[in-house]
Amino acid sequence: MTCSQCRGIELLFDDRTARRELARYRRRGPSRSTRRLVDLLHEQGVRGRTLLDIGGGIGAVQHELMAGGAAGGVHADASPAYLAVSREEARARGHESDIEYVEGDFLEVAERIGAADFVTLDRVLCCYPDMAGLVDASAPKARLAYGLVYPRDTRIARWVFALVNFAQRLRRHPFRVFLHGTADVEARVLRHGLHKRTVRRGLVWQVVVFDRPRTA
Repeated sequence: MTCSQCRGIELLFDDRTARRELARYRRRGPSRSTRRLVDLLHEQGVRGRTLLDIGGGIGAVQHELMAGGAAGGVHADASPAYLAVSREEARARGHESDIEYVEGDFLEVAERIGAADFVTLDRVLCCYPDMAGLVDASAPKARLAYGLVYPRDTRIARWVFALVNFAQRLRRHPFRVFLHGTADVEARVLRHGLHKRTVRRGLVWQVVVFDRPRTA
């Protein structure tokens, strides 16, 4: 990730945004796409499983999996504000000590983070310019399942992303969004020995879970 994008993430996903999202989560629970991802992981069986939640935001995936009996794991995020509110919610729910919080660009911190049963990137690929690098750094860490939520690469999405980035340039804001091709993402993931198990597509977001085949 470029330094400007890291700075853009800090500016866009600030304390005000993080606290607004946390309040919404407490009122309504996770978003529809996040709920789909969590439900698909539950089908795999979450009790006692470890997790690595990359770009986990307020920690919705973690909180939901921990409520289902997950053993804990790591939350890695480039936004200090998101890490702070994720830790706050974990403390309120009684599982703060089971989560390690790692701040920074995942490509820069990945070497010090171990493998986990579940690795999730919920609406993260669209914030990251180097899709191949992010997948290559994260997919090998998934022992059982690798879950992604990212935008569908439709014509409408391409126009919307172009418009958003144009507006960001006018505002001189460093944050950009990135629409990575579905075929490119899946091909990159499959290179790491994972198999596509389930796909759920909505109007904007697609939820994809890949499994790692178990050896006899």
